[in-house]
Amino acid sequence: MTATNRQSLAPATLSATRAMLLAAGKGERMRPLTLDTPKPLLPVAGKPLIEYHIERLVAVGVRDIVINVSWLGEQIEAYCGDGSRWGCDLRYSREPEPLETAGGIIQALPLLGDNPFVLVNADIWTDFDFEKLLSMPLPKQAAHLVLVDNPEHNTAGDFSLEAGSVQLPSTKTLTYAGIGLYDPLFFKGFAPGKRALLPLLQRAIEESRLFAEHHLGHWTDVGTPERLEALEQRILASN
Repeated sequence: MTATNRQSLAPATLSATRAMLLAAGKGERMRPLTLDTPKPLLPVAGKPLIEYHIERLVAVGVRDIVINVSWLGEQIEAYCGDGSRWGCDLRYSREPEPLETAGGIIQALPLLGDNPFVLVNADIWTDFDFEKLLSMPLPKQAAHLVLVDNPEHNTAGDFSLEAGSVQLPSTKTLTYAGIGLYDPLFFKGFAPGKRALLPLLQRAIEESRLFAEHHLGHWTDVGTPERLEALEQRILASN
């Protein structure tokens, strides 16, 4: 990121105090594992994927976390409860049918307050330090993404990164990690309903209000049983 680019969109909003975990997807590529278990509850080295995120968010001071749920969402609510066992307050945004990423966020905005919030896909695993996002200055209506090297299943990448600003894909590309810091006004003017996130990100690129950083550590999109198994072996080997 560059201070010059951000200052041109000033004033910056306050530090993040809340987070949202995206957990409403059906996990169709993970079947048959997700026929009876929502993907965020699939165990990795003895612990559900979503629990890793809750623990790490709480460890850096996030105490208010919103989880959107749909497919087998009652299982997520039953397992996670009110968050008291982790020392946080968990609230749920229930979707009768998955609203896709942007649609789910827009529905949950009343639970997220007026300050920037950390957004994390519940079906990833990463060693990214969420604390880096909590005090990051963010202009109104802007977002800051975490990008990673392109994995084998997304070799074309999603975006390019130039001096901290996100650009449409060019020669050198990176993959969106499913982690970001969003100002609630980023979603201003969009009506509730099913809505993908990518068009909103593309519009923000055109308006120079989408920033990012390149995470060089570990990240896994746990999208198939094979990736789930590989991740478990990696975690067990590191312990």
